[in-house]
Amino acid sequence: MVDAQAHAHAHAAGNSLNKHQHKKALFLFLLIVIAHWVEHITQAVQIWVLDWPVPAAKGALGLWWPWLVTSEVMHYGFALIMLVGIFLLRKGFVGRSKKWWAITLGLQFWHHLEHLLLIIQASTGAYLLDKPVPTSVIQLIIPRVELHLFYNTLVFIPMVIAMVMHMRPTPEERSEMQCTCALPDRAAA
Repeated sequence: MVDAQAHAHAHAAGNSLNKHQHKKALFLFLLIVIAHWVEHITQAVQIWVLDWPVPAAKGALGLWWPWLVTSEVMHYGFALIMLVGIFLLRKGFVGRSKKWWAITLGLQFWHHLEHLLLIIQASTGAYLLDKPVPTSVIQLIIPRVELHLFYNTLVFIPMVIAMVMHMRPTPEERSEMQCTCALPDRAAA
């Protein structure tokens, strides 16, 4: 009985998230994503504009808490938050935006796997191909700072496309939507 009630409550919360709470949840999620971008852009400016050495370029948070930026836990935690957020918000999307959101989910899943590989290495001390530091698969080809910018861009672009399409649905998509994310219909105005 308790399990059935818990399941029903979780189901109702999931429906709420992708219905009347979808717009609010999407904007909160986007705020988290933008905050993460600020960190990466700050680090890029530190390296390529201010000419700081890569180990000293730790973004904004790293200036106050350097251990946080060098911790694989923080990077993995963000990759996991992104994956969970994308997964939880997916049912609110319909039509074209749903396809772009699915692409975002797939890309973030891979990004998450790369961070999982890094945190496993950091936790065990057994590094990929006997490298001196935890190393992801694609990091064997692309340096870590550039790779993080690449991954975040790769995930961000389809995410933004999905959100724009979601807010500007076709009439058919608008009729399928169960949330209030769509902007007012310009044709009806």
